[in-house]
Amino acid sequence: MRKPILAGNWKMNMTAAEAVEFVSSLKEKVKDVTEREIVVCPVFTALRPVAEVIKASNIHLGAQNVHWEESGAFTGEVSAEMLKDSGCEFVIIGHSERRQYFGETDQTVNGRVKKVLEADGLTPIVCIGEKLEERENELTFKVVETQIREGLKGLKPDDIKKLVIAYEPVWAIGTGRTATPQQAEEVHAFIRGILSQIAGEGVSDEIRILYGGSMKPENVSGLMECENIDGGLIGGAALKLDSFVSLINYCTMR
Repeated sequence: MRKPILAGNWKMNMTAAEAVEFVSSLKEKVKDVTEREIVVCPVFTALRPVAEVIKASNIHLGAQNVHWEESGAFTGEVSAEMLKDSGCEFVIIGHSERRQYFGETDQTVNGRVKKVLEADGLTPIVCIGEKLEERENELTFKVVETQIREGLKGLKPDDIKKLVIAYEPVWAIGTGRTATPQQAEEVHAFIRGILSQIAGEGVSDEIRILYGGSMKPENVSGLMECENIDGGLIGGAALKLDSFVSLINYCTMR
C-alpha cells in the first residue's frame, strides 16, 4: 500500500523562531498520526532549529532545493550532504517557481535528482506540471511526459522507485483556481502510466504521486478519493496550523 504524504512547502516564509513555534504546536497536534507521513519544508536558515524540535517525532524535515554538485564555487547554493547534515530526509526538486523565476530546466532537475540519490538518505520530491497556456492548448500530457522522461533520464528502476512525484498544475498555484478531482486524477493516472513504461509496473505502483495545486481542507476529500493521488505538496494551507492539521487528519492509508 502507498502511504500518503502531506508535505508543507513553506516557500520564503517564517523566520527560524516562527518555524520553531509552528512545529512545536504541530508536533503536539499530530503526535498520534501513524498512517501518513508528515513533512515540513522550511527555509534553509530554519532547517537545523526545526530538526531539533521534531527529533524523535513523526514529522519529517525537507528542504526546498538542492544543488547538483557536492561542493565548489556555487555562491548561495546548498548540497545534498549539507541538507542531510541539517537533518533533512526529503528535498523538493524542480518546483514550478524554481522553473519560472530561477531558470530551472528538466536537465538541471535531472542533475539534482541524481546527486540526491547518490547522497543516499534523502528522498527527492520531483515536481512536474503544465502552465495555463499549455493546458489551454491541450499540451498537458506532452509537457508532463517530457518533464518526467527528461527529469529522470539515466535513472534505473531501482532509483526511480525511491522518488516521490508531485504534480503541480501551475495554473492552480496561488491563483484561487484548483484542478477538479477528475482533472487531477486524469493527469496522475497518466503520470503513473509513463512511470510504468520507463521503470515497470511494479515500480510505478509503488511510487507516491502528490497533488500540488492548492490543496486545502475544502477540496481535500474529493482529491484524496482519487485512486492515483497519494497526498499533497501543500503551500499556503501548510502555513496555517489548523488547516495543515485538518489536511493531515483527513488522509489515510490507500
